[in-house]
Amino acid sequence: MIETASDSNAGNAGILDELFDVIKGRQGAAVESSYTARLFAEGEGKIAQKLGEEAVECVVAALAQEPKDLINESADLLYHLLVLWAVKDITPEDVYAELRRRRA
Repeated sequence: MIETASDSNAGNAGILDELFDVIKGRQGAAVESSYTARLFAEGEGKIAQKLGEEAVECVVAALAQEPKDLINESADLLYHLLVLWAVKDITPEDVYAELRRRRA
C-alpha cells in the first residue's frame, strides 16, 4: 500500500494524541513523579507562563539559531500547549475540529 501525505500527516497528529494521553495521565499525580505533575500542581498561570516562554524561545531559535534548535523549541512549545489544553479540559480533537471548520 502506498502511503499518501494525508496518511502520513494523520500518523504525525497521532503522536500529539499519544502525548496528550500521557499528559492527562499525569494530572493529579505526585509532584515528585514527573515534571508534568509539577506543572499541574503549579496551576494554569504557571503553565501559561511556560507556554509563553517556549513561544519566545521558538522565535529566537527561528531568527538566530540552527534549524535543529527550532525543532527542539517547537517540541517544547507543543508539549506545553498540550499541558495547557489538559488543564483547561480542551482535547486535541477540539482543536482539530476547529481547524477542519476553518478549512471548510
